[in-house]
Amino acid sequence: MSPTLFTPFTLASGQTLRNRIAKAAMEEGLAGPGQAPDDRLIALYHRWGVGGAGVLITGNVMVHAEALTGPGGVVLDANSPLEPFVKWAKAGKAGGTKMWMQISHPGRQVNANMPGVVWGPSDVAVDVGKHSKRFGRPSAMTPQQIGATIQRFVTTAARAEEAGFDGVEVHAAHGYLLSQFLSPLVNTRTDEWGGSLENRARLLLEIVRQIRLAVSPEFAVAVKLNSADFQRGGFDADDALRVIEMLAPLGVDVVELSGGSYESPAMTGRAADSRTAAREAYFLELAAELAKTSPIPLMLTGGITRQDTANTLLANGIDIVGMGTAIAVTPDLPNRWSRGEEATRRLKPVTWSDKTLASAASMALVRYQMRQITQGLEPTARAHPLYALIVDQRVQRKALARYRKWLPTQPSDLKSPIALEDHR
Repeated sequence: MSPTLFTPFTLASGQTLRNRIAKAAMEEGLAGPGQAPDDRLIALYHRWGVGGAGVLITGNVMVHAEALTGPGGVVLDANSPLEPFVKWAKAGKAGGTKMWMQISHPGRQVNANMPGVVWGPSDVAVDVGKHSKRFGRPSAMTPQQIGATIQRFVTTAARAEEAGFDGVEVHAAHGYLLSQFLSPLVNTRTDEWGGSLENRARLLLEIVRQIRLAVSPEFAVAVKLNSADFQRGGFDADDALRVIEMLAPLGVDVVELSGGSYESPAMTGRAADSRTAAREAYFLELAAELAKTSPIPLMLTGGITRQDTANTLLANGIDIVGMGTAIAVTPDLPNRWSRGEEATRRLKPVTWSDKTLASAASMALVRYQMRQITQGLEPTARAHPLYALIVDQRVQRKALARYRKWLPTQPSDLKSPIALEDHR
């Protein structure tokens, strides 16, 4: 008998999820003072924690204080106070849900107005046409910086376990640093970290290997991986399968499949690729093919809002159904599904012709819903995307001012001549 959405799922580590529904990672932009979680994130995750999901995966937590996707990003490094993270983990687990921390480094996908560093495998800049100047100019990482980055991921994972999280998800998708190393379009290195797929995957594999050695056996270790970058000549589904096979011996519990990057934002349903044309389950066709031979259980995220779509994923060999926007708009959606009910509200897709702005507005709309929840209000599907984008920019300006004051108080890599280079 095939599993249902509410069949428990036991991972290779021995951890059991109470059902097959995951709240997927969404960048909240809600870091408080010191880039730590505060009452807003605690309230948000408590609401999701009692909503019925099997596991909550946080928005990406930064492993490097000088490299953030945005000024409201949470940082957990060797210097971070642990108590705010203890409270965050407890909030998410309040209803019996598992709580995993997504850990990430943005690499070259850093706004030009951000202080700190912009690193990549090579000095290939983000190309989003007329919006390209919004991103910093990257410097190719030195072997020493690569080594330090591996240790940062390990440190963050170990401290997440210490804080009470049940697992981590290493973010190697959406064009962030580990995804950049995997991409032959971005990684043009000729040393051991570039060239063949085995070399391009080396950074991800070494991070996962060392995390698994640093945490306890029952602590979950997941990886978020693009099923494809949706760019000609980039990382594709065949590459994804080979990387999954490389990860299999390292004790990875789940691989979450998504797709795209800032240059081709398929994760918001806007890639110029026929395989993302469906309004729901953007990456199902690719994921179903990968599921046929994957040695690791798969989770799929991207545009899923209805229970029959979720059941279709299970029927196609996917083990865990990940939802982001749908749970931002309906925090108790898993509980509703268990009663045979559906969501009463949905966000309309942003269909602006400028796909970069459309992607930004889509993410702003989701963050608008999250801020509603933190204030004890109900999410609303009525917010106009332009209004949400303007509000989001105001919030980010305030967060940037606070981050600019905080960053100089932290131990720094900025003494490096490469890091000192003006990247704006």
